[in-house]
Amino acid sequence: MQASAPLSAAPSPAPALTIHFQGASLAPSQFEQRWRRSAAALQAAGVGEGDVVALMMRNSPEAVELMVAVRYLGAQWCPVNWHFKTDEVQYIVQDSGAKLFIADAALLAGLTGLDAGATRVFCIRGALPGVPAWEPLRDASEPIGRLSARPRGAMLYTSGTTGRPKGILRHAMTPSQVEAGVQVRRAAYGIAPGLRGLLTAPWYHSAPNSFALGIALEGGELFIEERFDAERTLQLIAAQRLTHAYLVPTMYVRMLALPPEVRSRYDLSSMRFVSSTGSPCPPDVKRAMIEWWGPVIHECYGASELGYMTLLTSEQALRKPGSAGLPLPGVSLRILDEQNRELPRNVPGLIYIHQPATPDFSYVGNHEARERMEVAGLKTMGDIGYIDDEGFLYIVDRKSDMVISGGVNIYPVEIEIELQRMPGVADCAVFGIPDPEFGEALAAAVQLAEGAACGADEVRAWLRERLAGYKVPRVVEFHAQLPREDTGKIFKRKLREPYWAGQARRV
Repeated sequence: MQASAPLSAAPSPAPALTIHFQGASLAPSQFEQRWRRSAAALQAAGVGEGDVVALMMRNSPEAVELMVAVRYLGAQWCPVNWHFKTDEVQYIVQDSGAKLFIADAALLAGLTGLDAGATRVFCIRGALPGVPAWEPLRDASEPIGRLSARPRGAMLYTSGTTGRPKGILRHAMTPSQVEAGVQVRRAAYGIAPGLRGLLTAPWYHSAPNSFALGIALEGGELFIEERFDAERTLQLIAAQRLTHAYLVPTMYVRMLALPPEVRSRYDLSSMRFVSSTGSPCPPDVKRAMIEWWGPVIHECYGASELGYMTLLTSEQALRKPGSAGLPLPGVSLRILDEQNRELPRNVPGLIYIHQPATPDFSYVGNHEARERMEVAGLKTMGDIGYIDDEGFLYIVDRKSDMVISGGVNIYPVEIEIELQRMPGVADCAVFGIPDPEFGEALAAAVQLAEGAACGADEVRAWLRERLAGYKVPRVVEFHAQLPREDTGKIFKRKLREPYWAGQARRV
């Protein structure tokens, strides 16, 4: 077994981070004191290497502070989507085996009947009767000193074909992986000395989480917003002379929709690097952003499990519209057929990659799913694409039914399971349809039981009571009989095709 390397072998949480939030600033020395006190309090609560701390918090300095503190202990932080309902949160807290669950008091108050099992629960950023507050424990702790724990990264939950999300149990990073990870973040987010970064996307997502962590580890100034607002984003860039931001295509669409007189009101010339991941950006949207902001728009293709794989610059996007970019340095990228044979250029197949900067992983309670992803040291997420004559990757479809809406991964099986429990529903299928703002939206095809009567609003109301709002289909269509393949499985492609006809892209 490899011995733990001192944390000094990797970039330590930098003391040079300034955080700006809701009109107040947290100086570098204050931020360092807070994360070191949090680390000490976590350690006193029994958190050590390989343990998990679940965090359900809105964008805030406390979220970044706890992320850094958990990382310092060699543990994993598990960001929980703040839109989740009680059952969804309860599953993740218990399935992850979290030692602690720390949640914003306002969010925790909405989780009626939450059973956290053996997990200790704390509230933060507010008070809640009967729930201990985290801040007094943190503030009473002496700042932690030097440790020799290797970092692991976040335990992100990503859904699968079983309908329940799977937690990514990350192995400890080697010193070389830590250093390689620094280089990947610099390429993907443009992190550089003196940056003034903006975080408006929900930090519980993989990429915003990594963006905030990268700035915390290398220093700079981070402006945190609880939520995205199109004009507010422009105001901040102009007033604070911001240089870096993490934005997604949905945000581009909303900013581009602002009236021309509003858009022209703000000086955006300070921006040097905008990164985008999570969902493909339509070429016309990207072209419009480049024409407006200049050649600062960058897009990465990646996965929570495997890390970032490719990067597309503004110049490349204009020359290669629709491409996902070139492989990042050190990344192995191959296109294989169903028999694991490498395909020639311009022929679509399954995308397999190896990113040496990303430590290996397993899924909590589902090691077989991880094993099925790998062929000869390369792994696939089931995406289908091809490599052109110049080495640029193009993604044309997904083998799985996963829907990406506004950068959020949504797995239809989870929604179908809930819908099948609805009285009067005989069968159903949920799938993705094109959406000009979010890239994809959800549609549900429903077959009612004989004699049952039900409307689209009733279907949506049933799901809204049981699932996060973004999982509720925008379109609900009813069928006397759902189309089926010879095997009896619902033929989703036939349901999707009418919506995607004439579209240049399939995802």
